[in-house]
Amino acid sequence: MFQPATLADLPAFRCGHAHDLRTATGCTVAIAPEGAVCGVAVRGGGPATRETDLLKPENMIEAVHAVVLSGGSAFGLAASTGVMDELAARGIGFPVESARVPIVVGACLFDLLVGENAHPDAAMGRAAARTAFERDASEPLAEGNVGAGCGASVGKLLGKEHAMKAGFGLCGLRIGALACVAMVALNALGNVRGEDGAWIAGCRGKDGRVMDPLAAFADAAAPQSPAAGPCANTTIGLVLTNACLTKAQATKASSVVHDAYARVIKPVHTSGDGDTVFTFASGEVEADYDMVAVLATEAMQKALVRAATQAEAAYGLPASDGLS
Repeated sequence: MFQPATLADLPAFRCGHAHDLRTATGCTVAIAPEGAVCGVAVRGGGPATRETDLLKPENMIEAVHAVVLSGGSAFGLAASTGVMDELAARGIGFPVESARVPIVVGACLFDLLVGENAHPDAAMGRAAARTAFERDASEPLAEGNVGAGCGASVGKLLGKEHAMKAGFGLCGLRIGALACVAMVALNALGNVRGEDGAWIAGCRGKDGRVMDPLAAFADAAAPQSPAAGPCANTTIGLVLTNACLTKAQATKASSVVHDAYARVIKPVHTSGDGDTVFTFASGEVEADYDMVAVLATEAMQKALVRAATQAEAAYGLPASDGLS
């Protein structure tokens, strides 16, 4: 069976967080200083993304230098500018005469209604990039109310007063030399299932416990419409792997990994979610593509559960540990 893996098993990547706990927003960055193949799949109806067209298999860019997951809705795209500035200052990127042009892609979730109305900026993105280089690669990357998951929440079918806190989760799996590490900021309109199928976070009923999301729709005279106003949701995830993949395979793997979202989140991929998955492949290990996709999906499913269970109550939102 699959064995545990950590970011230490993927030395081609450097990862770091930056966040502001007071305002409840942040960002997370994964950097490949030498560049790596990247693909993406966007399933939600309200995405906020940067440079994802570059990742289409028919387009020319073959190496990406960083993927940024950020809070702040579309405002949070500014964090990627800071990451780009930091990489260029370190001489990372494609050489263009005397300049360096790092390729930085990203996606944002909506956390503007949690904490204060604030968002990651270029300075925060640059801080996350610096942390990625300075962090001891042998140490685990923090989970919970950190990075892009700082202001994340779930279960907003009946409005914020029924929602719960979620956050950032990570899980790594390997089989032989092949390793996949999934990381995700969980910020869904819907509810979250544990590995046993039970609800572990989401829309709370009058008794304070998580209720079935279909019951929430049925019991509400006017359920919170995901299309009413700004897209207040979006789960954004990233799989890092040492597999040798083409852009087309990385794109397809990202699509398959959305199966993990569907296993854990209900409802998922609504018009008010910008659900996105990136696959970032450094290419050291020759591996069967389907095995990579299966391994990555299993890792993402576990990372999503951890994003719910590692979160702590904050900003008036209870967490899953408060339900037991």
